[in-house]
Amino acid sequence: MSPNVVEPDNSTALPMPMDLTSLFVPSMRGPQKSAFKSVMGNPTLAMINMAGGVPHPSTFPILQLRATVKSPGSTSTSSDRHSTLELEKSRRCQSTESLDELLQYGDGCGVDSYCAFLRRYTQRVHRPLYAEWGVIASCGNTDAIGKAVSLFCEPGDTILVERWTFPGALSSLAAARVKPVPVAMDGEGMLPEELDRTCRKWSGAAAPRAVYLVPTGQNPTGTTMSLARRKAIYAVAQKHNLAIIEDDPYYFLQLPLLVGTSNDATPDSLSDLQQQQQQQQKGALVPSLLSLDVDGRVIRLDSFSKVLAPNLRSGWITAPTYILDKLQILNESTILQPSGLSQGLISKLLNDTWGLDGWEAHLCELRAVYTYRRNLFIRAVDRHLSGLVEYTVPAAGMFLWMKLNLGHATADPAAMSQLLGSMKKFGVMMAPGMPFSSTGSVVDTAESGPAQPEHYLRAAFALVDIDMFEPALKRLAQAMAAVRAEHSQPLPDLVPATGIPSTVVDHSAITN
Repeated sequence: MSPNVVEPDNSTALPMPMDLTSLFVPSMRGPQKSAFKSVMGNPTLAMINMAGGVPHPSTFPILQLRATVKSPGSTSTSSDRHSTLELEKSRRCQSTESLDELLQYGDGCGVDSYCAFLRRYTQRVHRPLYAEWGVIASCGNTDAIGKAVSLFCEPGDTILVERWTFPGALSSLAAARVKPVPVAMDGEGMLPEELDRTCRKWSGAAAPRAVYLVPTGQNPTGTTMSLARRKAIYAVAQKHNLAIIEDDPYYFLQLPLLVGTSNDATPDSLSDLQQQQQQQQKGALVPSLLSLDVDGRVIRLDSFSKVLAPNLRSGWITAPTYILDKLQILNESTILQPSGLSQGLISKLLNDTWGLDGWEAHLCELRAVYTYRRNLFIRAVDRHLSGLVEYTVPAAGMFLWMKLNLGHATADPAAMSQLLGSMKKFGVMMAPGMPFSSTGSVVDTAESGPAQPEHYLRAAFALVDIDMFEPALKRLAQAMAAVRAEHSQPLPDLVPATGIPSTVVDHSAITN
């Protein structure tokens, strides 16, 4: 059994997961070990181990690592509420390994204390419904996507994806020569009836064995699946025996407060939002697909990139034991495991400094910050892009996905290139829709044939200072006016921008 697996609890009598081995590509179905370990086995304490190409810890020059971190709820300037993390060369620091251990080669699973925290937190938040599940370390979700896909797809295979999806996933699929099959979306993400229709009417040589999706704060559309939508997607996966790759880096950035579209509305203050978030229980989060998974068909991908820092390059994958064993082999053949320094810092922070309660307080604080930013940004959109865009109010994440009204230019396939040039001229940058499109060279699955050109922008409200929202949107309005003028289309009269509220989740139905 993998060292990062939760042992079965006989008192709960959880069922064993289904065996999805038949969905694996042939190369992943048999028992596997690294070539070196299959010959050498595992050394015992009685052995004098001279087999590995492993440096002696005495040669590691880093003697101590110290970092200062703020406490949840404090500011970067309130030094009286800061904490100091220390990692020592040869001495374990409470729950966290010594630097000699953290800087040494690993086994592909991840640092023990790092994974131990993630197991406890996964149990606390998602409460998997089957026995023998666990976690394994990843270098963030982009790394995890490639490994999860490689379990079920080989060159020439297909995988089901959302119509608009994460470009990093599309790049991974292209590198693996796996074809994405787009499934239509609405304001809650992938449509279960379209997923079912695509599977039922499949006419290719080999039907897809997996579906990849981003259910919360979807990148790029910002959509979030309600509990009912998640249950419906899971039911279709059961019906067609699909593995689900749940890529969920924005799960802890759910923004439950909806905003109106009145230009006169005053955004809630950040301090009020922080207090509200701290008072909310974890039940305010929409349950994950993992928490609904009775079969063990969900491979869940989580990342610290959006909730701690991107270049820590640390995340984790949750899955049944036998799947983790396959992922361990893939880790050993690529990254071994994420940086021991990153894992050690995160472990020390979450195990010994903040603890579970501090970690959840930090996440509540993040949700308040991004809710505040979203509210300000959307109200600014209503002021400056009236009649020029349609959007769905994002209930999670960092993005506003805007469908553009370019007037007579809308039907012109070159209009988006013209707009990007105009935006550059006026000094504003947002992501165009094209890199997020999963259609590529795949034939349009809509029975009515290819659709007319649709022009989208993804605006990220996470990075820039909030006093840049207004000038950015004014510049975009100017850029759009220039494109419309080229096609002899004046700006429309000022009317409220079309804002569709996010689906309100029925939290009373949440049991985990």
